Amino acid sequence: MSGIAARTTGAEPVQLGNPVAWWRIAIPLAVIAIIALLPPPSGLAQHAWYFFAIFSGVVAALVLEPLPNAAVGLIGISVAAAAAPWVLMSPAEMANPNVNMVSVAANWALSGFSSTTVWLIGGAFMFAMGYEKTGLGRRIALTLVSKLGRNTLSLAYANVLAEALLAIVTPSNSARGAGTMFPMVSNLPPLYNSKPNDPSRRRIGAYVMYTAFAANTITSSLFLTGCAPNFLALEFARKLAHVDISWLQWFLAAAPFAIPLLIVMPLIVYVLYPPRLKHSPEAAIWASTQLKEMGPISRHEITLAVIVVGAVLLWILGDKWMDGSIVAFLAIGFMFVTGVFTWNDMARNHAAWTTIFMLASLVTMAAGLARVGFIAWFAQFAAHHVGGLSPTATIMALATIYFVAHYMFASLTAHTAAMFPIMLGVGLALPGLPATELVMALALTTGIMGVISPYATGPAPVYYNSGYIKPAEFWGLGFVLGAIFLAALLFIGIPVMMLH
Repeated sequence: MSGIAARTTGAEPVQLGNPVAWWRIAIPLAVIAIIALLPPPSGLAQHAWYFFAIFSGVVAALVLEPLPNAAVGLIGISVAAAAAPWVLMSPAEMANPNVNMVSVAANWALSGFSSTTVWLIGGAFMFAMGYEKTGLGRRIALTLVSKLGRNTLSLAYANVLAEALLAIVTPSNSARGAGTMFPMVSNLPPLYNSKPNDPSRRRIGAYVMYTAFAANTITSSLFLTGCAPNFLALEFARKLAHVDISWLQWFLAAAPFAIPLLIVMPLIVYVLYPPRLKHSPEAAIWASTQLKEMGPISRHEITLAVIVVGAVLLWILGDKWMDGSIVAFLAIGFMFVTGVFTWNDMARNHAAWTTIFMLASLVTMAAGLARVGFIAWFAQFAAHHVGGLSPTATIMALATIYFVAHYMFASLTAHTAAMFPIMLGVGLALPGLPATELVMALALTTGIMGVISPYATGPAPVYYNSGYIKPAEFWGLGFVLGAIFLAALLFIGIPVMMLH
């Protein structure tokens, strides 16, 4: 099978005679050894420091990719679980006769597979396979190209506009970015002979895919309804700071920095990560011809369209009583029943299963940092260094710490649940800090921080594993755009908020 359903990603198996491969292995191991041999910082338990060493080695391996990322995640959780008495469990837990070390380690190692986000992301790959098999994805892509395909930049802005409109009414950025946008966007590059895992990926595919992903992170901050953890942050704000933020207040606080980012982001990526094909006047004519050759829409295309529209409506309207992953499962079940694809098709979708395993293992590793107490220690340690600054500078510093700490998380929800109340509590304890502005500055980082890594937010692994963007490119772009997004919040968003 060709296309999305058959794509696999990751580095080739390490060749023992290849010194470059050994170098890629040696650096993550050295990171683990160096950190583990250093004494833990004051206030941090030894076992938490050892776990952080393993986590840092896993991140280094994700960047250098001596093995496919799913394998790196598997090794990371296996090593940590096997060494549970030294890295996962405190001395008090070990001394407690009622604590079963074997069960604790096993339950922790498998906990990532219970994440609903992990399965929603896997479902996104199945949606993409449905678009491909029925031809609906090609039809939508051809329509876009026929209208906007003369210019690569205009295609990117079409995706940005669609993402922004959906973000107003879709509270799950994973459902929006991975379940709705990705299956459609992934059909665009092949129309320009830009293929995954191939030199032609940079022709147009890499640029279009990355801008679609980056747009998702901006809209997740722009709208309160753009990302589920936004509501969690505001719930903490109500309970801890007695601050209530409306949808309009959120938008007015985010708009001064997020709207300019949404406008300039495709241009920034166009400069940093340019497509090789910038103009293609003949593409629009060709796409119109292809649409005519496809003929009228087929029964399977109509069936899939109805299923997808139903899923989107449930993601928008049913989030109070049905998790997004269950919506995806229902949609996939209807695809089976109606013959959109078969069980064997799904079983052969290597990219989906690879992404599920990779994301589940990284969610587990990130949760381990919270379990051993590293996250709470880090927040308190960082907060102690912001005293004595002006209110504006203090809020900027707290927002920066909160943003950068997301490298330790594989979920926006987990980050919000673990760190938002801590950082908010620290800020509220500092005299002279306005509570509403502090809440908004921390909350508005939630979406934009998703751009920094391939595991930072739900849609990231889908685009990362699409075959169009190499790991080093994804990390590099994430670092640069993350710095730009954070700077926009710090130097535009927060100062404007502080004027009120």
